[in-house]
Amino acid sequence: MNRTTRLGLFLLAASVLAAALVAAAGELPGFGGAHHPYGERAVAAALARRTANTVSSVNFDQRAFDTLGEESILFGSVLGAGILLRLARDERKRRAAAEPVLPTTRLFGATLLPVAVLTGGYLVAHGALSPGGGFQGGVALATALHLAYVAADYRVLKRIRPLAALDVADALAAGAFAALGLIGLAQGAGYLANTLPLGTFNQLSSSGLVAVVNAVVGVEVASGVVVLLAHFLDQAVEVVPRGEEA
Repeated sequence: MNRTTRLGLFLLAASVLAAALVAAAGELPGFGGAHHPYGERAVAAALARRTANTVSSVNFDQRAFDTLGEESILFGSVLGAGILLRLARDERKRRAAAEPVLPTTRLFGATLLPVAVLTGGYLVAHGALSPGGGFQGGVALATALHLAYVAADYRVLKRIRPLAALDVADALAAGAFAALGLIGLAQGAGYLANTLPLGTFNQLSSSGLVAVVNAVVGVEVASGVVVLLAHFLDQAVEVVPRGEEA
């Protein structure tokens, strides 16, 4: 396919997409008005399924299939980065050297690390109840682990980072999200339908499938971000061309 043909196909597809977006935007309710049909329906659906956090209800229940696609993109990104950044034939790994760290930086990182872990865990655990959720909490947990890099050096981060276990956890969590959708099918409903017991409103055991999917997403995001950053940090700190002195 030559350049002219590719450009023509792109312009055709872009024109169709632009026309569809303009047509859809024209049917949206007025901005800033008192009537919000989508919001009202989303809140009503969240309350009907005893989910206090409407955003989590939208993400993990009302449009859970779309969220599965988003999670799959993250999993695919981690997998792709691992393939592209694997050690090449003309590269080798060197031992990371100890890096000097200011005492104030070391104190700040060591103090903040457990707080960040607790915050990330809270965001995941209470994702169906209050602002937060698996995506936000997972990123917070991954960030917390890398405070060891800030407070000490890369060698310390490698010692406390169970990379092999996180690699497995990332894959299992991504697969678990897809597998959880089969519960609804087994009970005669749709894929990823919220058919689990809904529990008591505003309790950790409430919201049915939302709380379970939220936890799985938290594991996948936290593991995936740590593994993804590990590939980039390895390239920046340890990987050098063959023949280069350590």
